Amino acid sequence: MEQIKIVKKAKKGDVDSFEQLILIHKLTMYRVAKTILSRDEDCADAMQEAILKAFQSIHTLREPAYFKSWLIRILMNESHQLHRQRRNLTTYDHFVEPFSEDKGYEKIEIQEMLDTLPSEQSQLLKLFHIEDLSIQEISQIYETPENTIKTKLRRAREKVRQHLVKHEEGLTWKNGNSN
Repeated sequence: MEQIKIVKKAKKGDVDSFEQLILIHKLTMYRVAKTILSRDEDCADAMQEAILKAFQSIHTLREPAYFKSWLIRILMNESHQLHRQRRNLTTYDHFVEPFSEDKGYEKIEIQEMLDTLPSEQSQLLKLFHIEDLSIQEISQIYETPENTIKTKLRRAREKVRQHLVKHEEGLTWKNGNSN
C-alpha cells in the first residue's frame, strides 16, 4: 500500500507527494472528464480546477485509501459544473465537421450508442467498462451503495441491448431480409 503512504504525506502538506498522486491518476482523470465533456480544452480546465480544489482540501480526506475516489468525485463535480456553463454556448467547433484520425467507426458507434442512454447510465457504463473503475470505486464516487450501482449498471446494459436489437432489426428490414 505504497499509495496510502504517499496520500498520508500529501495530507501533511508534502507538495511533492500530492504531485506524485496527480501523476498517478492523471490519465484516469482525463478519461473521466472526457465522459462528461467533449472538448479536450474543457477536460483540461476541469482537471485543473479539480486538482486545485483537491490540493486545497486534502486535509479533509478522512480515509487515505479512498483518495482516488475522492479525487474523481471532485473532478466529476467540476466537469458537470463546466458542462452546465458551456451548454448554452455555441462554438465554431459545433459547425465544423469533426475530423477523426481513427479510420474505424467503432468508437463513433459506441459513442452514438451511449448517447442514446440517459446521462447517468452512459457515464456509469463508461466508468465501469471503458475506464475500468470497480463497482466499489464508482459507489464511492457517486456516494451510493454498491448494490445500487450494480442495479443501475444492469439496467443500462439492458437498454443498450434493447437498442442493439432494434438497430439490428432495422438493418435487417432495410436490407430486405425478413428473417
